[in-house]
Amino acid sequence: MGEWTMPWLPPGRVLAVVVAPHPVLSTRGADVDPAGASVIQLAADLVATQAVSPGCVGLAAQQIGVAWRVFSVDVTGHPKTRTTHGVFVLCNAEVLSATRKERGREGCLSVPDFTGDVGRARRLTVRGQLPVTGEWVEVETDAFEAVALQHEIDHTNGLLFLDRVAGPGAVHPRRTYQ
Repeated sequence: MGEWTMPWLPPGRVLAVVVAPHPVLSTRGADVDPAGASVIQLAADLVATQAVSPGCVGLAAQQIGVAWRVFSVDVTGHPKTRTTHGVFVLCNAEVLSATRKERGREGCLSVPDFTGDVGRARRLTVRGQLPVTGEWVEVETDAFEAVALQHEIDHTNGLLFLDRVAGPGAVHPRRTYQ
């Protein structure tokens, strides 16, 4: 990955998270102009909403009711993290390369009652545009951040982790801790 920094975003609003089976979650997002005012505000809203959602490491536009190809990620401090690029938002992202596929447990704010075993690449290169500047960047990552990126890109393509589980026995009731 080349050196890049997340551009400045305006203050974001905390928005409600959409829960399955809401139809927007199965809608492929439209490509966006990352320099457009509404996209910049959406990027800020994603970051703000993610920041107040306990355990949330990524949030896609579909999860706040907008069918656009935009998502935020921040795996900082998560115990499974090896590599982290901090808080960032990508627009129109696509996977360039994905290797070392392994199965792991995933959850999602939009599927609050279940987790699932999903096979995902553990080494990943993603290309996307930064909001505000529209600059194309490549993110090379591994481990947990790689999984989070694939999960969020799936959201922008209208897929939930449930669409990728490793079979009917791979969906589990979410544990609740008191």
